[in-house]
Amino acid sequence: MVAQKATPPASESDESGRGLVKSAERAVLIMEALAASGDRLSLGQLQEATGYPRSSLYALLRTLSALKWVESPEGDLSFGIGPRALLCGTAYLDRDPALPPAVRQIERLRAEVGYTTHYARLDLPHIIYLATREATDSHRLTSRVGRQLPAYATALGKALLAELTSPEVEALMADVEREQLTENTVTGGAALAAELEEARERGWAVEREQNTPGLCCVAASVPYRIPATDAISCSIPVERATDEELARVGDAVLRHAVELARVLRRQGVR
Repeated sequence: MVAQKATPPASESDESGRGLVKSAERAVLIMEALAASGDRLSLGQLQEATGYPRSSLYALLRTLSALKWVESPEGDLSFGIGPRALLCGTAYLDRDPALPPAVRQIERLRAEVGYTTHYARLDLPHIIYLATREATDSHRLTSRVGRQLPAYATALGKALLAELTSPEVEALMADVEREQLTENTVTGGAALAAELEEARERGWAVEREQNTPGLCCVAASVPYRIPATDAISCSIPVERATDEELARVGDAVLRHAVELARVLRRQGVR
């Protein structure tokens, strides 16, 4: 899978206006392009994804490789994320005071409902998975921890977007390119607004096969911050996602989200 095209490199005027150092920005966007791809990327694929000149791109990749942020098999001009990136990602999780209570909470939620549970954070226009606890009968081969998905296509993202007013959502999502991840993905503004209004009324959000075929997800925001930045969810095989089951799981997710917020506030986590 080739990464989506990265944000174009800053021009000199952009650099001075936004206070960004061009080489640092380019290095970060290279890392993001590699992280977004499921496979190693060739020099040509990275050039297509970033739009950077081939010579400067290769120089940056050599530097990143030497520092172990990027790795490339000997004699092979393909590139992937290196071990230093993993160390930094792990450090982010290790220092997050909300994560240990959240992990305990989604473990209790999994025990109650029997499905895979997740804890994620909003990083517009995406949500980032911070913890997952698989159901005992799960056949998933890779963890979602550290991965991101578009907020508009996930129950987690919808639950967090529903914390905002409709005008706020419209303003935040106005320039977001909404990819059709599956045939069920809701990309239209009116349809998304309707889903968010339903989530506000129920207290929990739902999406059915909008990012992963075969799965329906239910999520609720964790209101220890205002507006909420974090949410928890359950993934349900679509064949089990009857209205009655969604209501049962939705009620459980909401209760556990509220309980987690109480724990975090009591511990002074902000």
